[in-house]
Amino acid sequence: MKLVDVYRGDRVESSHFGHIAVVDSEGKLLYSVGNPKRATYARSSVKPLQAIPVVETGAADHYELSEQDLSLCCASHSGEAQHTDRVLTILGRAGIEDSSLKCGTHIPHAHDTYKNLIAAGKDLTPLYNNCSGKHTGMLITAKHNGETLEDYYLLSHPVQQRILKAISEVTDFPIEKIEMGVDGCGVPVHALPLERLAYGFARMARPDSLGEDRAKVANRITTAMMKYPEMVGGTGRFCTDFMKAANGRLFGKAGAEGVYLIGDRETGLGIAIKIEDGNGRAVYPAVLETLSQLGFLDEEQINSLMHHYRPVLKNARQENIGELVPSFTLQTC
Repeated sequence: MKLVDVYRGDRVESSHFGHIAVVDSEGKLLYSVGNPKRATYARSSVKPLQAIPVVETGAADHYELSEQDLSLCCASHSGEAQHTDRVLTILGRAGIEDSSLKCGTHIPHAHDTYKNLIAAGKDLTPLYNNCSGKHTGMLITAKHNGETLEDYYLLSHPVQQRILKAISEVTDFPIEKIEMGVDGCGVPVHALPLERLAYGFARMARPDSLGEDRAKVANRITTAMMKYPEMVGGTGRFCTDFMKAANGRLFGKAGAEGVYLIGDRETGLGIAIKIEDGNGRAVYPAVLETLSQLGFLDEEQINSLMHHYRPVLKNARQENIGELVPSFTLQTC
């Protein structure tokens, strides 16, 4: 199903197709577009669930993780100093060298960070990987449990087995049916039906059905994300801008290849979106159009996010020559 049109002038030049599932905290599919059962690698969107064992094992308390620290464990951060300094601080408290990070390297989202590294003659390290916060959470969990650090990223490691179990339990999807792959940062990645991913975020938003202890963990994680959204993304990033605008009601997390998951604390609904061609430029217009149709954001909030909702296309002269426009209607199930 078509989700977003790309206009050049007055003509639609391209279109992005995709799928949406909106599920309540009881697991009922309320609205959809396309195929809500499409098996989808959650990618980084599932990081809030991957953070559950960091808290449940006691590692978060043992190493005195603040709310900012816990939010960073859920991040696909920009590699700004506010992120990398905090990673180093957490690892330092645990007595772990940053060379233990197995997330690999890439150019950070924050271009100024990269320019400064080049100017200083320094090399990129895994510290600047957008997933270094998540990997830090994994490392301190292994350290706290007396487990090996050098292979924490492998599916066979207890760290990854705890994550797999938590994802299965929160999404209420059989562990043996979760399809496994390898994520861009080297850790296991999990494929589930889109509506099960939405259900997982619905339960994170209204976690009573998870049991008293896990409900406290879920609230702790999502509160940290919403209170310190700059840790989840960074300056100018959608996750950060969106959660700031949502003002403690909604939490969301982007994933590579056009995935986005959202939880709404007020209604207990979860939303999962997948852009079929994996192009991330279509995700945020689709997210905001979904929230607009559901009435979860008011006009003022939408207007503050308009540069994400209707992204402008520019040419090489930085002239406005088009825009992305959502083109779908949620269907009642």
